[in-house]
Amino acid sequence: MTVNGVERAVASLAYADAVERAGGTPIVLPPEPKLAVDQLALCDGLVLTGGDDPVLEPFGVTTDPRVTPVHERRQCHESTIIDHLRRHDPDRPVLGVCLGMQMMTLHAGGTLEQYMPDACPTHAQHWDQDHPVSCTGSLQDAEGIVHSRHKQAVADPGSLVVCASAPDGVIEAVEDRSRRMYLGVQWHPERTESEPLGIALFRRLVRSSSSE
Repeated sequence: MTVNGVERAVASLAYADAVERAGGTPIVLPPEPKLAVDQLALCDGLVLTGGDDPVLEPFGVTTDPRVTPVHERRQCHESTIIDHLRRHDPDRPVLGVCLGMQMMTLHAGGTLEQYMPDACPTHAQHWDQDHPVSCTGSLQDAEGIVHSRHKQAVADPGSLVVCASAPDGVIEAVEDRSRRMYLGVQWHPERTESEPLGIALFRRLVRSSSSE
């Protein structure tokens, strides 16, 4: 298993611990775009972790000056990985978390609400808070309470399908149902106590990565 994203060591350890608890062997990939494809040879599956906000110029949109931009090298690294998997290895299981989900959405032709206070009166409920989600699709039996920490949200999922939402309508999960596991969640499953929406997602990733 691979955990991608190392800007904050403590946060990275939380993801690595979750992968290990789920029965996988975590490997942290340094964000080196030129090595991204070679790094994938080490991996059965991927966790695209949370982080700062994506820069949107590569997707034809002006980045809101109020965001906290993710490091350029990290974004390039993750974009390289997502593009390579789509073109050459679409069945490689992927779990995207927060920023990871947003990057998956952008690469699927979707769009983001860059600054939630502009459009969501209940935005504070999504910043380091617990809240319920309603689920469909591959998550239909996993409703519960999740832990979120984000100031951006998916506005349009592009070619992905929405499979969870918060009571205020904020999109909380997206997936590509044509792939073995290509799931992005806006919440943080590594910090979510509800088992079906927390550690169970990592277990699903490990199982999917072990499938023939």
